[in-house]
Amino acid sequence: MSAAGRQHRILALARHQGEVSVAKLAVDLVVSPETIRRDLRQLEHHGLVRRTHGGAHPVETAQFETSLAARTSRRVPEKRRIAAAAVGLLGDAETVFIDEGFTPQLIAEALPIDRSLTVVTASLNTAAALSASTAATVLLLGGRVRGHTLAAVGHWTTQMLDGFVLDLAFIGANGISREHGLTTPDPAVADVKAQAMRVARRKVFVGVHTKFGVSSFCRFADVADVETIVTDSGLSATEAHRYSLLGPVVLRT
Repeated sequence: MSAAGRQHRILALARHQGEVSVAKLAVDLVVSPETIRRDLRQLEHHGLVRRTHGGAHPVETAQFETSLAARTSRRVPEKRRIAAAAVGLLGDAETVFIDEGFTPQLIAEALPIDRSLTVVTASLNTAAALSASTAATVLLLGGRVRGHTLAAVGHWTTQMLDGFVLDLAFIGANGISREHGLTTPDPAVADVKAQAMRVARRKVFVGVHTKFGVSSFCRFADVADVETIVTDSGLSATEAHRYSLLGPVVLRT
């Protein structure tokens, strides 16, 4: 197999499985671990994967995005800890925006049930879960529903958001980097996130450590635009400090 063919195979496996290991790839593709490491370096150079200790995971791009179903099966304990810590930042907020995605959905499920809240979301799953389990007033934004995330996007969505002034927004992203800020593969999704950032007084970013140092296609905010970053302890203390120098408080759970 040529190097190009091998790298195509590695990328396909990473996107299908969510991550790949050097050791297993070397066995499966009958090459040395160092050859796999070179392949991963090349794929990382092209922005297609992000290398980790002993392997790599795929970067979401304009042509590739993981499904909501896939996100519900990966790093779930870390995402639950992030959600619990994020809910602890509610303060006196009465109106809250909850972004699309699995970690924001977990935030919705962890919201207190003994206080009055108005929750605005574009996520069908989040709206359904909140309506069934809490006394919160739920406002579901309209628009075109994306099959990948079951969330609304488009001009109807952003127009509805433009009519609100929100106390707090919990925002996710497909990637966050000190160089390029918060990014996502889909321009329509980026528009919704950017509008939520504009109309919210406080902005909290939530995401697992694998999103850090990753840049996707569409930039919708700078790191300095959020007041708090909530992630897991997989992000090193040194790297967390670098992000904090840009403005936000960084919480590692």
